[in-house]
This record gives sequence, structure tokens and C-alpha cells, in this order.
Amino acid sequence: MQGELYIVATPIGNLEDITLRAIRILKEVDIIAAEDTRHTLKLLNHLGLSKTLISYHRHNEEIKTEELINKLIEGKSIALVSDAGTPVISDPGGEIVKAAIKNNIKVTPVPGACAAITALIASGIDAKEFTFIGFLPQNKKNRKEKLEQIKNAEITTILYEAPHKLLQTLQDLKPIVENRNIVLARELTKIHEEYITGTIEEIEKIIEIPKGEYVIIVDKNQKTKKEIQLEELNGLSIKEHYEYYKQKGLEKKEIIKQIAKDRNVNKNEIYQKFLDK
Repeated sequence: MQGELYIVATPIGNLEDITLRAIRILKEVDIIAAEDTRHTLKLLNHLGLSKTLISYHRHNEEIKTEELINKLIEGKSIALVSDAGTPVISDPGGEIVKAAIKNNIKVTPVPGACAAITALIASGIDAKEFTFIGFLPQNKKNRKEKLEQIKNAEITTILYEAPHKLLQTLQDLKPIVENRNIVLARELTKIHEEYITGTIEEIEKIIEIPKGEYVIIVDKNQKTKKEIQLEELNGLSIKEHYEYYKQKGLEKKEIIKQIAKDRNVNKNEIYQKFLDK
């Protein structure tokens, strides 16, 4: 009989946040696959548990997935844990979950703490709808695409960031989010838990040396899609603006009329620029 894979959420700071179910599962499984075995050992010692630990992190995920799947097929039960919070969410685990499903191995989530949700519910920013991005890509092209996504987002955005990269990320976000409110949440559930709210410009005046892991909550863009598109069009040169509508199949008179409407000027002013066209 095959074993079962448990995806177990662990505390993100305060050890009291572990669930009774998580404790039972950690006690019952044969193996615990941990992002950092030293970190998990501290939790197990706190709980008075002694278990076989296998290292499972970003750099060995591919190799260890096969090893762990074989153990599951042999009938061993495995609990997957990350350093803190919910595995798979910006943490290792996605590969073994996919492999387990492919091999018809039962995957059972054991829910608990998650930094993104913890920060969101205490941020004061709209939590009805949100998108989770996690860590921004380091690749310039991919990073730019994600920033554009945030710029146009009509719902709340949640990011993660390390302390040594926080100031650069705020700099990258500043022209994107403009005067929108953001919340920086750090040291969640710990003694020095802190929420800093304001525009990026305001927050930069407060932060000196960033400490602790950060969750960044970005308020939604209050502008409509039409307003955003209009701003982008008006940021073009007149020639580029003209070409935009030309590619959409509009005739010259229609284009001039639309450009004048977009820019809130008399159409004759625009017409003069295209007398030679």
C-alpha cells in the first residue's frame, strides 16, 4: 500500500501557531522532508518529537523528489515542511506534489500559517480580491512585466521581499504604484511584528536599515482601465498616437478626432500636424 504525502504548514514566527492536526501528523509520519533540517529540528525539539529528517530545498528538489516518491511508493508516509509557513507558496514543494499526483499518491494539505494571508488581513487594504506574486523576478525583462502587471492591477497585490533587497524593490515600485498606499509587514507573529503604511515616498523616509523578511501589500489601482489606457496613449508622441489608431483601421479624420478627444484639445490643432499625410 502506498504512503501519503502531507503538505504541513508550520509557524511563521510564534510557535503557538502550529495546529493540533499538524502536530499529530508530524508525530505519525515516517519521514519529514524539510527545507532546512536544522530549522525544523528546533521545531521538533520544541514539540518533543524525534523524526527522520530529509533535506528538501530548491537546489536538490529535482533529485530528492524521485527519492521521496520511491519511499512513498514503498508505503512510507511523508510530511513536507518549509522553514516557515505553508510549503509550495514561494517555497519548495511544487515538484513533489506534481510527481505524487502523477503516481496516484494521495496528497493531503494540513493548513496553517501563511505570511501573505497573515499580513493581508491586518493591513487595512482591500482583501476581497488579490493577486499573489511572491518574490519579483531578478531577470530584468520578467521583472518589468511583473511591475507592469502591478501598475495595471485593479485588485490588491501581495509580494515577498528579503531585507537586503527591499530598498531596491521599493525604488522599482515607486514609478509604478505612484501615490497608492502600500503596507510593509515584517517579523509577523514575532515580538517585533510591525506594519508600516503609506506611499513609498513616505515609507522611504521612515526605513533606515531593513530587518526581517517583508510582505509588501500594494493597494489596487483606483483608476479604470480606460483611464490607464488614456494616460498611456497621451504619453506617446503625436505620431505614435496616430499610428496606434491607424493600425486599428481608423480613417484619417476619425484618428484626428479621436486624438483630439484623448488629449482634450481642438481637433484643428491635431489636424495641422498631419496636413502633409
